[in-house]
Amino acid sequence: MSKVFKNSWALFLGMGCIMMAYGFQGSLLGVRAVQEEFSLTSTGFMMSGYFVGYFIGAATIPSIISRVGHIRVFAAFASLASLVILIHSILVNPIVWFLLRVLTGISMVCIYTVAESWLNDRSSNKNRGSVLSIYMVVLYGSLGIGMFLLNFSTPKDFQPFILISVITSAALIPILLTKKKPPTFKSIKAMKLQELYNASPFGMVSSLFYGTIQSALFTLLAVYASSMNFTILEISIVTFLLAISGALAQFPIGKISDIYDRRKVIVISTFGAAIFAIIAIFVSKQMYLPGSLATSKTWFYIFFILFSFCSLPMFSLILAHTNDYISKDKFVAAGAGLQFAFGLGAMSGPFLCSIFMDLVGSNGFFIFLFFFHSIIGFFGIYRMKVRQTVDNPDSQFVAMPQTITPAGIELNPTTEHIEEPYSDKVKEILERKGVKYKKEDQQDQR
Repeated sequence: MSKVFKNSWALFLGMGCIMMAYGFQGSLLGVRAVQEEFSLTSTGFMMSGYFVGYFIGAATIPSIISRVGHIRVFAAFASLASLVILIHSILVNPIVWFLLRVLTGISMVCIYTVAESWLNDRSSNKNRGSVLSIYMVVLYGSLGIGMFLLNFSTPKDFQPFILISVITSAALIPILLTKKKPPTFKSIKAMKLQELYNASPFGMVSSLFYGTIQSALFTLLAVYASSMNFTILEISIVTFLLAISGALAQFPIGKISDIYDRRKVIVISTFGAAIFAIIAIFVSKQMYLPGSLATSKTWFYIFFILFSFCSLPMFSLILAHTNDYISKDKFVAAGAGLQFAFGLGAMSGPFLCSIFMDLVGSNGFFIFLFFFHSIIGFFGIYRMKVRQTVDNPDSQFVAMPQTITPAGIELNPTTEHIEEPYSDKVKEILERKGVKYKKEDQQDQR
């Protein structure tokens, strides 16, 4: 463990700063949108821009990294993210903010890809699990801390936007000063959607709908809390609970899924999340009853924690379930395909959720979560009747953050490290030295 920190402390520190700024930014924009009296539909549209950018960036960033290199790309897009947040404080308009959120999404997927491919290069099969665990703790812990920074300034002022920019810029310092050489970037191709669907219909469909859930949950939670007249401190608490409780739930639920039928665990988890979403609606209404009839917000926090415990581990469960039906050599490609499906769903999540909230009020937020979690559950029940469970000894649950990229999925200790095929020039040099290379690599090169 100490060796992991020694080799990668600069990356962990830089990513900690990035996630702190990102957590602060998400809550700040949501609260500011309510204070600026953006309509709920406009707010949802604006927030969805991040996932549009994330989707665009995921398809274009690998080629940029291959041409320019890790450090320059990280510096460029971290600087872009730092610049973009400042423009939010100058041009307060939903359409402008949507475009800025697109740029933020592109920047963040670039940063994740660089960091995760770098971590993957520095890890071995012996310590991949440790690296991934530390990475998850850094991401979720920093995200939670960033959400509390909302308490140190007024969202309508320009100071919090400057603070986010400063924290994002600070992330560059440890990365740019590291002595370690950056890795050679390996572009990972995803499975075709048809092939992925044939391998695991439930995995692909649930990933699509879960992307819709997750994007709305993380972007509109602060909007929901603000519209329900939560104080800034209370908004910070509820967003912090989302990040931390979801991270803590990954390991116990994952362990259960390795023992019992994974589809049953997914179905129970998603229906559990749906039930706690409905309970949260009743509790939230009780909070504002007159006098002694009102209930404490503590009950809302409790049921929201239970919702997070059921909901947030689901992407890792879906990934593990999909791996149950494919061979080990396709684990990373399947993960990339699931991320693609997740991204398709994520682009529409905030906008669709805002329509629910616009039609039925603030609690449309939890009705939306209930609806899509239920869809996943019912489809899972249907698939269990159509297809029997298989036992794949190569597949097991590994906790993954929702932001994981294909490069990060390689950190899964159950996957094999993907080697790049030799180029013709390298093969010629190896042949001169009498070094043999694999025929598979020659076929890949052709």
